[in-house]
Amino acid sequence: MAIRPATKTLISNRFADLARIYEDDVNLCLIERPLPRDIETFVYTALSGKAGIELSALVEPERYDFDRLWPQAAQLSGYRAWLDDLRLLTAAFCELFGQREAGLRLRTLDKAMCPRFHVDRVPSRLICSYGGIGTEWLPEYAVDRTKLGMGACGQPDEHSGLILDPTAIRQMPAYAVGLMKGEHWEGNEGRGLVHRSPAPTAVQPRRLLLTLDML
Repeated sequence: MAIRPATKTLISNRFADLARIYEDDVNLCLIERPLPRDIETFVYTALSGKAGIELSALVEPERYDFDRLWPQAAQLSGYRAWLDDLRLLTAAFCELFGQREAGLRLRTLDKAMCPRFHVDRVPSRLICSYGGIGTEWLPEYAVDRTKLGMGACGQPDEHSGLILDPTAIRQMPAYAVGLMKGEHWEGNEGRGLVHRSPAPTAVQPRRLLLTLDML
């Protein structure tokens, strides 16, 4: 039996490097992007107010009406620039995987949606935290996969033995694009990226989170 290479994270500032998710040993492509001032202003204002969004939709980039995505926030400065970025990410995701549609989820969160380290039962998922604390993940050397899920025997991640090196916990920056492999990526069984939602803080109590899934 051939030995599979250890998985790794590719960190880049080149958007085109998302395509390197097709490399066998790459489990996460993290593209760090400078946050445009107009989008930063929009996200800050949206998260500071009471308006929220919880949307799940099948999105065909060429036909979906992004303009009506979040009507409660449509009058905020920077809304149009933020929509343009959503269009860009959705179109790029579909093009990368040769899909007509993507499963889009957009949420404002004031608590950790998935607070325990886990893997996703999907081929691939794109994550972008537009505001608030970014998603956390563990590199392969710092995780004991036998302690995932039921293997933890009900113990918290910090006590179950899942985290082999607490100093190795990584966090995606705001506005960065994280493209991860899940358990259903062909040939990636048992190697899906181990990640979790972060706990909110007093300084950053809310998040604006986008995810795109392969169908």
